[in-house]
Amino acid sequence: MRPADLDRVRALPLFSDCSDATFRDVTAGAFLQRFPPGTTLLLEGDQVDFLYVLLDGIVELEGTWNDKETTLSILKPVSTFILAAVVLDADGLMTARTLERSDILMLSGEAIRRAMKADAGFACAVAEELSGCYRGLVRTLKNQKLRGGIERLANYLITQKVRLGGEPTFTLPHEKRVLASLLGMTPENLSRAFATLTDYGVETKGAEVTIGRPAVLERLAKPTPMIDNHQPVKGGPTGKAQRERWPVAGDRTQAA
Repeated sequence: MRPADLDRVRALPLFSDCSDATFRDVTAGAFLQRFPPGTTLLLEGDQVDFLYVLLDGIVELEGTWNDKETTLSILKPVSTFILAAVVLDADGLMTARTLERSDILMLSGEAIRRAMKADAGFACAVAEELSGCYRGLVRTLKNQKLRGGIERLANYLITQKVRLGGEPTFTLPHEKRVLASLLGMTPENLSRAFATLTDYGVETKGAEVTIGRPAVLERLAKPTPMIDNHQPVKGGPTGKAQRERWPVAGDRTQAA
């Protein structure tokens, strides 16, 4: 890794408070690689030798069973993935694949586990990152179990509007096949849900979406910070733990 890459990694929340010795140990055998779109980084059931940190690009996490597959998560920077498997030295439960050209840091799993035992500060940072991932999973489960498909789509669109700058017109970040799988829907059901949302002021033209009557859409969606995380886009690296600390006490009304 180049010195500039090391500085970039050092600024990540996962490493910002660890000792210099720990950082040298963890990054001694690390790789920072750029992968083209469509690259399979890890297959479900594979032994996990590395912790992956997505610095640029988009990664899709998938699960399969009985010739079926589903999108479990779409990751954007800065995101760790397969961290739980690294900590437990267990096989991966998901397939990871790049959706666009991605810069990914690969850190030795053995070095991560060794550093957690030697550096309490780093162990706390890992625990915080895992806690952020867990809370994100709880949000996803509540979204899937408590809402119908139309409500899930409505809340997804509201979240994307905030994250993409707040303008009424924005471009969907994923193709609709991926979006349908992410929301637990078939492509046909997703198309019907978009058609239903036209009555609530949502217009679509290809991948472009316009929310013409946001108040009407929000009355349908009923967004809540107990499920949705409408954290605005900010500068600088942000990990799972930092995203889950938002909203702070004074921002809950705004987040809802």
